[in-house]
Amino acid sequence: MSDALGALDVRLKEGLGDRIITSALAYGELTVTVPKNDIVEVLTFLRDDPECRFISFIDISGADYLEREERFDVVYHLLSPKKNMRIRVKVQADEETPIPSATGVYPGALWYEREVYDLYGVLFAGHPDLRRILTDYGFEGHPLRKDFPLTGFVEVRYDDEVKRVIYEPVELKQEFRNFDFLSPWEGTDYVLPGDEKAKQ
Repeated sequence: MSDALGALDVRLKEGLGDRIITSALAYGELTVTVPKNDIVEVLTFLRDDPECRFISFIDISGADYLEREERFDVVYHLLSPKKNMRIRVKVQADEETPIPSATGVYPGALWYEREVYDLYGVLFAGHPDLRRILTDYGFEGHPLRKDFPLTGFVEVRYDDEVKRVIYEPVELKQEFRNFDFLSPWEGTDYVLPGDEKAKQ
């Protein structure tokens, strides 16, 4: 399998040239990083080239690296059933510059781009319906960003008793844990909650 992925890597460097910033082979998949403005051309090449044939669009995911200037990685996952290979294509984005939408190449990207927009705030230029898909109407912020606060928001639920939607402050079902970073095999110097009845 790694020979086929190595050959694919060579083919991409021949066909796309300087559009490939980096490429890495790990865990049985090839990962390439491309400039965000070239993503549509790269995806079109991967779909149409006879040696690639990545016709199956699997997913778009995001990752937030808060310390970077272009803090977001937008990651496209593709499958070639004919070649039995997968590829991961990454672009880096910031909060304000839109990435060209992949919906013209893969119509199935429509809802995935909405999800990345909703959860990370990444904008997609040319998307036919870029609006929130998972959070509530009027929700402020993007919940998968590293700087998103954990408290201070309201949750929405339907109350069957009053027969309407109600807004309540967010209630964390489990308290925050305080970790002392001691070895679990040596035990702690204090009694953990629930261990009061244990034999000492």
